[in-house]
Amino acid sequence: MEKQANITEKKISVYEMTVMALMTAVTCILAPMSIPIGTIPVTLTNLVLCFSVILLGKKKATISFLIYLLIGAVGVPVFSGFTGGIGKMVGPTGGYLIGFLFLTWIGGIFTEKHPGKPLWYAVGMILGTVCIYIFGTIWYMILMKTEFWYALSVCVFPFVIFDALKILAACTVGETIRKRIKY
Repeated sequence: MEKQANITEKKISVYEMTVMALMTAVTCILAPMSIPIGTIPVTLTNLVLCFSVILLGKKKATISFLIYLLIGAVGVPVFSGFTGGIGKMVGPTGGYLIGFLFLTWIGGIFTEKHPGKPLWYAVGMILGTVCIYIFGTIWYMILMKTEFWYALSVCVFPFVIFDALKILAACTVGETIRKRIKY
């Protein structure tokens, strides 16, 4: 009897699946909208992921983002600039697409350990964003054969302010949304 209770606790409810699908859809809609400021565009992907983390937690937000990656990998134009396909995932910005998984996982750890504390959410999201920068910049340096400081000037410095504002927006509004759709 106890074994069966543990199995049912691990199931995802229809409501949770619906919220995951909704966040995947929102990512598919907002992520392609980008401002090209060079090789690496400004997108709304990490803003949506910050909201996903607050609403879903680490596991479900990560699954939601993995579904988005699969949709893009098969060629649906859901990546920045309305592009899709494996080529985009292994191109100069591919490191960021993979690096976003760090945001969902690390940010999710903090939202789950400190529910109802947006300051802690921000700490997790900042750490996740730093991981995105590290992963994406190294990927870019390897593919584009660039120097470290040049890569930072292209891959990190132009985005810090935008990303800080996205984290602030998600942490300010996200908890209110989470309370309203609590499942």
